[in-house]
Amino acid sequence: MQDAAAKIFVLDTNVILHDNSCIHNFEEHDVAIPLTVLEELDQFKRGNEDINFQAREFLRRLDALTGDVLSAEGCALGPGMGSVRVILGGDRSDVLQDAFLQDTPDHRILNTTLLLAQQMSPRSVILVSKDTNLRMKAKSLGLRAQDYTSDKVESFEKLYTGKRTIEGIDSASIDRFYADGGCVAAAEAPFVEHPKANENFILRNGSKSALATFRWADRALVRVEKTTCYGISPRNAEQSFALRALMDDDIKLVTLAGTAGTGKTLLALAAALESRQKYRQILLARPVVPLSNRDLGFLPGDVSEKLDPYMQPLYDNLTVIRHQCGDNTQAAQRIVEMRESEKLMVTPLAYIRGRSLQRIFFIVDEAQNLTPHEVKTIITRAGEGTKIVFTGDVCQIDQPYLDSLSNGLSYLIHRMMGQPIYAHITLEKGERSALADLASELL
Repeated sequence: MQDAAAKIFVLDTNVILHDNSCIHNFEEHDVAIPLTVLEELDQFKRGNEDINFQAREFLRRLDALTGDVLSAEGCALGPGMGSVRVILGGDRSDVLQDAFLQDTPDHRILNTTLLLAQQMSPRSVILVSKDTNLRMKAKSLGLRAQDYTSDKVESFEKLYTGKRTIEGIDSASIDRFYADGGCVAAAEAPFVEHPKANENFILRNGSKSALATFRWADRALVRVEKTTCYGISPRNAEQSFALRALMDDDIKLVTLAGTAGTGKTLLALAAALESRQKYRQILLARPVVPLSNRDLGFLPGDVSEKLDPYMQPLYDNLTVIRHQCGDNTQAAQRIVEMRESEKLMVTPLAYIRGRSLQRIFFIVDEAQNLTPHEVKTIITRAGEGTKIVFTGDVCQIDQPYLDSLSNGLSYLIHRMMGQPIYAHITLEKGERSALADLASELL
């Protein structure tokens, strides 16, 4: 006999395409999958994108279950867990017919949820969707609806920034960071409480200040010095912290977050060029998010010409570094030679799939447009000697089913926080121009 307290969660297609293992994340509650969802998944079975993998893997999981998913009881998911069943649907509800004239997959999913809520009363039936508009439609019909939150971080305000500012440090303590090699044991710095591996600190006392990072291996705070990489010098404390992490060989994974103009991609690229001799290749990649939901096939030209508009921001950063070095200098010429020899490559992220990355400095731009699963897929490609850098703005997301809490970059920062081979810094101050800063503040 089914537990009346157990809820029934109806899954939308986008939840499955976001996380193929989603049916195992509802604890003791039951899961219902409208037949319309399976029809939509059928359209995503073929292809090399992440959503194609998610669709195939989910259908395999469903097929591997040993029970009858079409029965009224469904198929048990395991000890302490609920069951999963496929709902065939039924005649269109009069309420739905009056509210929405068109017959669309979304409306058929709503119809299934309505009928299930009527059949299973008083049990709670909840539609789970990453589509904000579908959730609002469901609520307008009196249905309960919620986002899929299994891989969401707790809150944006609590997201790890990678730095702390500590005021009122006594002058003698700050002076110690400018002596004895700039290294102070954590036990001798009680003003820094519970430091995390590679966490950064701005230590201040009036006009005196010091920048420090917590080096996990030595359990010590180490002074961060201003470093110039391939002609690019940090302009603020956060950029100094970022360059230190980017140039540290012991740190294999770096995330840089911040709004436009804070220098995320420029710093990552400058550090890669500065340390080029340690790596076999420098790869710059970013996810391709077609504008206005139009596929790349609508753009003129061959594959390279179709992709150029999406890769242009990366080329712009290379141009900035060349101009900083001087167009006729050996350093600028080296960038041209590296591109011609493919030691430095700009490529769409989809082309990285299936590769094993050995001794690669890999920069992934616009990482906020990736799902947590896509981020995991990229990192698990890392071979020996590879360093991966993710950059992005968690508040500027172009994917319709991601937000500031559920995107891959936020998820990565939250889960990797405190790991010895990982460093993060949130860049706050724009350094593009006075005009850009003024527009960001006032407009």
